[in-house]
Parts: sequence; structure tokens; C-alpha cells
Amino acid sequence: MQLPPIRQYGTLIRRYKRFLADIRLDDGSSLTVHCPNSGSMRGCSEPGSPVIISRSDNPRRKYAWTLEMVRNNNVWIGVNTARTNNLVHEALEKGIIDDFGPIDTIAREVRVSEHSRLDFLVTVRDRPIYMEVKNCSLAAGGVALFPDAVTSRGTRHLEELARLRDDGFGAAVLFCVQRGDAERFMPARSIDPLYADTLFRVRDRGVAVLAYRAEVQPDHILLTTPLPALQQKQ
Repeated sequence: MQLPPIRQYGTLIRRYKRFLADIRLDDGSSLTVHCPNSGSMRGCSEPGSPVIISRSDNPRRKYAWTLEMVRNNNVWIGVNTARTNNLVHEALEKGIIDDFGPIDTIAREVRVSEHSRLDFLVTVRDRPIYMEVKNCSLAAGGVALFPDAVTSRGTRHLEELARLRDDGFGAAVLFCVQRGDAERFMPARSIDPLYADTLFRVRDRGVAVLAYRAEVQPDHILLTTPLPALQQKQ
């Protein structure tokens, strides 16, 4: 996935009100940008961090610029969660995500109950497989961690996947790790123990738990590498 052609480097002054960030540009000026990330951005929102922002060509936007990446631990971290599902869609189409075999069809934003939608429904040899995608920007000691804040919505999605698996459908949760310094994935138990326990429980009920690392560069992001998931370090 190529990023928008109009981009600038800058320095993070602060991230606030969940969806706003103030950025200092190289010429010393500052501007407020849209921050499309509803998480805490723990580990990638420290003031003084280098950032990359992109400019939208939509004249109706209140904030023309978007926070795309933050640099921490010597790696660029993708924090624009609006790009996550497009990254996964691209990887499904290209066969980079090949855990299910050759995919026949891909549908997005599929309603599975009165109050819930899941990100993808793929079919493989006429078998429906439901998949929820989570963006992972937190890591410590080479381990990608999710969530970075308590997520009751995320826990509900896991339960929906388990219900669908019990009904005979395929079901998977995929963690899109948008940083290059992670070698495996685990749930962030210290942040949300209920989510961690639920993830292991639904795995045991047949829900596939997948993690893929992205190559994150200033001009592009590409999902490339499957990571071990829910495996303790030996």
C-alpha cells in the first residue's frame, strides 16, 4: 500500500482528545492533524517522537493532514488504523495471508448479529470464514501486544467468532502488527486480562489466531510476515 504522495516529516508535540495531534514541522511551525486511532497509542505517542503526516485531497475535511506513522525504538510504527483493513484486504488478494488456502471471494463489514459486524467474510472452496482484524502498534521485548487499552468491544468480537465457529463456520482473528521489531504475538494481559483470557479460550474452541507483521516505511506499508501467536518463548 502506497501512502498519499503529499507527506511531511515532523515531531509530535502531543496527542489529545483521542483523534487529534499537534505536530511541529521542520520549519518550526505547528499544526493540528487528524489522528485516526481510538486506542491509547501506548508506546508510540511520546512527545518529541518523529512522525510522518499525509495531506488529504478532500476539501471538506476540517483537518487536512493525517498522522500516519510515529518512530519509536528505531522503527516506524503505523498508527493510522483506517488503513488496517485495506492492508489485510491487499494481503488476502495477493495470497500473502495464505492460512486458509486459495480464497474465492472477500466481503467486508459483514453483519453477524443485531449489534455486531465483523471485518471480513472470505470463502474458500465454498466454506465461509469470518475474520476480525485488530491493529497492533504496541510491542515490548520483541513481543507484539494487543490491546493497548481495555477493550470490551474487542472481547465481544471474540465471543462472536466463537459462536460462529460453534455453528460450523470458519472463524479467525488476525492481528496486524504495524512495526518491524516484533517477532511473536501475545495478548497484553497486564492491560486487559479479560481479553487475554477470552482470546485463549476462543482459540481452544477452534477460532484461528493469526498475526502478521507489516513492513512500515515512510512511503508504503505492506503486510509481509506471519508471526507465532500465543506461543510462550522457549
